Amino acid sequence: MWQRRQDRPLIAVTTSARSGWRVFPLVAFSLWLAGGRGVRWGTGRSADIDGVDGLIIGGGDDISPDLYGMQLVTSARLDPERDALERRLVEAAIARGKPVLGICRGAQMLNVALGGTLDQDAYGTYTASQRVWTILPRKAVTVCPGTRLAEIAGPDAMRVNALHSQAVARLGDDLVVAAHDRGGMVQAVERRRDPFALGVQWHPEHLFYARRQRAIFAALVAAAAAGRRSHGQLSAVDTMLEKTTL
Repeated sequence: MWQRRQDRPLIAVTTSARSGWRVFPLVAFSLWLAGGRGVRWGTGRSADIDGVDGLIIGGGDDISPDLYGMQLVTSARLDPERDALERRLVEAAIARGKPVLGICRGAQMLNVALGGTLDQDAYGTYTASQRVWTILPRKAVTVCPGTRLAEIAGPDAMRVNALHSQAVARLGDDLVVAAHDRGGMVQAVERRRDPFALGVQWHPEHLFYARRQRAIFAALVAAAAAGRRSHGQLSAVDTMLEKTTL
């Protein structure tokens, strides 16, 4: 039975001013399939973390190295206003116990907001990594055993899309690597304690037809529902996964 709209956890989704109009509907659709509902945030829009149950930091432009104490060493399209907004939102979400999902740029922002750094020229560093630029699932990713991502999406290698040039370098506080590619480049990070936080370098919203990608949104919604009731988020995700496998 479909949930009533007001019963669905409300998830804020940050987008870029340029591409948000086409990205947000895909993310909102994935959230709806998972039992949640989305609201679009961005620069110039209202953004009150206390008014939502969870947060998705979406994809977009590269993150300025100013945020993690480095100098710009590669040509990049930056959005400083969005950087400031999203960093503040991630910090507030973690402080208030709201679950966070980072998508591509969002995974990088999650890492930076928690004190980590980025590799501005990831493919220059990881020369053995497969370089693709497509929304199609053509990049091979290895899921790290023993991680929550392995529980959520399964432990087998997966094919994902890739639209990024930066990647996680030094990990932020309380984050661990959850997936990498064949060249060793980080492809996902996760937080091992509440509140739930997961960052994936790919775009699961473009892969909504794949069960493993839908499970990522389902985990966020389960964590958001638990957080709304002041229940444990990671344990709620585990319970959801147990019911799914029955």
